[in-house]
Amino acid sequence: MKSGLKIELPVIVLNEKAYVESAGNKGLKLAKICAEVAVEQGVSIAICPQQVDLAKIASSVDIPCFAQHVDAVEPGSQTGFVTLESVKEAGAIGSLVNHSEHRLKVADIDFIITKAASLNLLTIVCTNNIAVSTAVAELKPYAVAVEPPELIGTGRSVSKVDPAIVEDTVKEVKRVDGNSVVLCGAGVTNGEDVSAALELGADGVLLASGVVKAKDPRAVLMDLASGLR
Repeated sequence: MKSGLKIELPVIVLNEKAYVESAGNKGLKLAKICAEVAVEQGVSIAICPQQVDLAKIASSVDIPCFAQHVDAVEPGSQTGFVTLESVKEAGAIGSLVNHSEHRLKVADIDFIITKAASLNLLTIVCTNNIAVSTAVAELKPYAVAVEPPELIGTGRSVSKVDPAIVEDTVKEVKRVDGNSVVLCGAGVTNGEDVSAALELGADGVLLASGVVKAKDPRAVLMDLASGLR
């Protein structure tokens, strides 16, 4: 069962991670820049704030907000866990799942995808190769985001360094589930990287440090947005 909710494609999904540069008011400022660039350029940008800032940012911007992680637990006697219900109450439209920095078991990924769909929330499940992407597609998430871990944060874009993994992931995921959105990430830093990803069949990109740690995030986002058109 899939959620009926969707986001406009192609899309840039910005993961703020837990960087100092995206904590508190700095994270809010970055989210507002994303919202402004989305309107100015007429493109789709979504943001994944730091968990403690999710509610504040979701209520302050009009672009889609995703949690960076949720746990495979039901609400109740759970200390320190993040439930799907709580991120929905915070204003998120979904969550990243299984990022390379926060891996999950297959059973937990399945639980989260199914539960999220029942709550009309979107799941963007991160994968590290074609085989894992294909297996995850069988679980029917909203989106699969393939990110070779060795390229994350390097500035060497997957869409240029390893175009085959993007092209083949798109092919295999769409074969399993023609409705699945496919994103790619790792090293995406400019509009050329984004354009290359779309030419390979991706529906958008997932990125982080290239924007969050940039001296001028707005300029970088404007460049990235140019690749969507």
